[in-house]
Amino acid sequence: MADYTIYHNPRCSKSRQTLALLEENGIEPTVVRYLDDTPDAATLASLIKKLGLDRAHDLLRHKEADYKDAGLSPQSSDKAVIEAMVSHPKLIERPIVVHGDRAVLGRPPENVLNLLD
Repeated sequence: MADYTIYHNPRCSKSRQTLALLEENGIEPTVVRYLDDTPDAATLASLIKKLGLDRAHDLLRHKEADYKDAGLSPQSSDKAVIEAMVSHPKLIERPIVVHGDRAVLGRPPENVLNLLD
């Protein structure tokens, strides 16, 4: 089975459901607990590209207090947004599942089915 990676927060129900769905389909992904093992700026930029997002802001959790505390807005540059996500990983929307050069957000968890071989 080809490699899969999930950027996971075990306290998040959608993240747990997405991980369970992968496992139910015989996939044992590499689990990155991104709150403890925060991706660097280059990794985040790569994830944004693999997700097919137009801009980094589309990967933000806008309702987190850190969003306001970091001074972010829809007009923030990709560089500023990525720097904020590195400093405040709670801002990263979750879960993200990566397979090869593609990635999906597990919102809803069934989105991961689009990545299965």
